[in-house]
Amino acid sequence: MNKQEWLAQQYPKADERTTRFSTLSDMEIEAIYTPDDQNGRDYAHEIGLPGEYPFTRGVYPNMYRGKLWTMRQFAGFGSPEDTNQRFKFLLAEGQTGLSTAFDMPVLMGYDADSDRSLGEVGREGVSVSSIDDMERLFADIPLDKVTTSMTVNCTASIILAMYFAIAEKRGIPLEKVGGTIQNDMLKEYIAQKEWICPPDPAVRIVADMIEFCSKKAPRWQAVSISGYHIREAGSTAVQELAFTLADGIGYVQAAVDRGLDVDDFAPRLSFFFNLHSDFLEEVAKLRAARRMWAKIMKERFGAKNPKSLLLRTHAQTSGASLTAQQPFNNVVRVAIQALAGVMGGVQSLHTNSMDETLALPTEQAVMVALRTQQVIAEESGVTNTIDPLGGSWAIEALTDKMEQEAFAYIHRIDELGGILRAIDIGYPQKEIADAAYRYQQQLDSREKVIVGVNKYAIPEERPMEILKIAHDVEERQVERVRKVKRERDSGVARERLGRVHAAARNGDNLMPHLIEAVKNNVTLGEISDVYREVFGVYRDPAWL
Repeated sequence: MNKQEWLAQQYPKADERTTRFSTLSDMEIEAIYTPDDQNGRDYAHEIGLPGEYPFTRGVYPNMYRGKLWTMRQFAGFGSPEDTNQRFKFLLAEGQTGLSTAFDMPVLMGYDADSDRSLGEVGREGVSVSSIDDMERLFADIPLDKVTTSMTVNCTASIILAMYFAIAEKRGIPLEKVGGTIQNDMLKEYIAQKEWICPPDPAVRIVADMIEFCSKKAPRWQAVSISGYHIREAGSTAVQELAFTLADGIGYVQAAVDRGLDVDDFAPRLSFFFNLHSDFLEEVAKLRAARRMWAKIMKERFGAKNPKSLLLRTHAQTSGASLTAQQPFNNVVRVAIQALAGVMGGVQSLHTNSMDETLALPTEQAVMVALRTQQVIAEESGVTNTIDPLGGSWAIEALTDKMEQEAFAYIHRIDELGGILRAIDIGYPQKEIADAAYRYQQQLDSREKVIVGVNKYAIPEERPMEILKIAHDVEERQVERVRKVKRERDSGVARERLGRVHAAARNGDNLMPHLIEAVKNNVTLGEISDVYREVFGVYRDPAWL
């Protein structure tokens, strides 16, 4: 009996035989998968083995049998000293890499003493205005031994300059400094909306950083091409995959257009994906992402270095899936999502804390989140086999479908003139908004279930104890940046800021000038003001 005959027998009514949608997005899921869904493919040739083109089964031959993924819990709140203490706590508990969250003034390009920063200093991440703050943030952290991830975008060039500057002040060559900075401005215009200047100069700054790091800091990943925030904004899994890779194409094209050889920088590109609770869909998404990127780099950009074809990715469990209602349910959600990431073959992983929908996480909640990764790594047994779901008829069919639907989006973006043009006319923004609206309708009608919210709710819940930021954090940070400005050599600071202004205006690579500026106590807000003056301030077309 073939698949169609079985379906007809089990589901006599034709409408019952139609596909269902995945739990949390628009992906169609069939009732059963069989060898019929493989279309007679040559599995060994088309899927390959781990570490072999097209890398569907993993970017490295031995995957977690050789080395576990990096456990990189997101941390950042209050003053630099507060976050430094959290860093040391996490490292002591077995975390293997740092991940830094910055507050809203940093993310938007303002110093702590700006009127626009009032009430936001240290609230959603750590406050950093000057190299003095950065030195406190990474006090006693060996920058040549611990890799650091930093989630910041429109001011990423300035934050990276500070990080490189303190490494040089400590006598650490940039060649030994490893880590990642998010720096994905295209996804800001699509989803997260934290920007200073318009897309064209923003991509120019990203390309400056790619060029500088490829020559001076080869262990540093100058951009982490991020689908995470695209998904948090309401996209489907297919849209997350498609728009993320389209952004990656945009950055590679920008670097190639300025004369860089693709194989000189592509090996240091990295990615960042979201992990939702639809387990099979998430595994398929990660497998499809690797295969698609390998094809794009080989066929579209002519990359020759095998490392240029590798999509190496960090992943984070979904913040949008966490619920304030019955927050202990979030522990279960995070475990499922993290397991999907591991089964999908990520290189780095952050697990959200159960209380993050309420406030910044407490130490206890962070430790449970970290222990979730450690239990998966040490107790579950899934690390013993590479790509353990490979060959599953369902997984392979879903991987194929994910690839086909995502490439259809990328082809549409190409038809529109590329990702910058697509963003300019609002194409990805509208697709995501429509998907988010459909999803909300499905929740409101209970077509889709969120446990503890629209099903299995309880009338009264005991509130959790949450982390609170002391009011004096802002006062201390404001005084600290004012003190830096008072006590620095103002003439040298003005001269270094003038060089940044000239480089921005003339098209020179900004990074060397930024490093010298921050070494001389020029602040993040002052450099951001140069960007605003030279490049202009972007306004979302949707609000004009």
